[in-house]
Amino acid sequence: MADADERLLVDAAQRDPSRFADLYERHFARVYAFVVCRVRNRDAAEDLTAETFHKALAGLATYESRGAPFGAWLLRIAANAIIDRSRRDAREVVDSDHLPDPGVGPDVDRADEHARLFQLVDALPPDQQAVIVERFVEQRSVRETAERLGKTEGAVKQLQFRAVETLRRLLQGPHRGTRGGVPVEGGDA
Repeated sequence: MADADERLLVDAAQRDPSRFADLYERHFARVYAFVVCRVRNRDAAEDLTAETFHKALAGLATYESRGAPFGAWLLRIAANAIIDRSRRDAREVVDSDHLPDPGVGPDVDRADEHARLFQLVDALPPDQQAVIVERFVEQRSVRETAERLGKTEGAVKQLQFRAVETLRRLLQGPHRGTRGGVPVEGGDA
C-alpha cells in the first residue's frame, strides 16, 4: 500500500474511529503473524493480537506518523504487549530463560513473510487449508487430524503434501499456470 493511501486511512480513522476497521483488515495478518511466531501459542497470539488492536484504537487520536509506517507502530505495540505478557507470566513462574530480549525490536521482514504465508494458506482449497491448520497451527498428529477431519491418514498425508508443495511454489514467486496467485491444473491460466 502506498504511504499516501495509508495516511488517508489513518486520518479517516482518527476523525471517525469506526473507520479503524479498514486499518484492522489491512494489518491483521501481519500483526498476527508477528505475534504467533514469538509466542508459539495460538490462544495467547489471538489475545495479544486483539490487545494490540485495542491499544492502537485507544491511542489512535495521538498517533503521529513521524516517518514510520502505521504498520511499524502496530508491530511496536505488539512487541510491547508480548514483553508485558512475558513479564506478567514471569511473575507467576520465574524462568528467566524464556523472557524475550527487550532490546530486540520487531522483525518486520519475518512478520511480512509470515503474513504472506497466512494469506497463501487462505487461498488453498478448503481440504488442504484444513489440513495445514490442523497440522501446523494446531500441531496435531496425522492420526488426530484424520479423525477430526473424517479422512484417512493417507488422505491427510496426501493433502498435506499437495498443500506444502503449492505453498512452496507460491513462495518462490509468480509463475505460469496460476489464477490469483494459486496454481491451477492444466498449466496456463
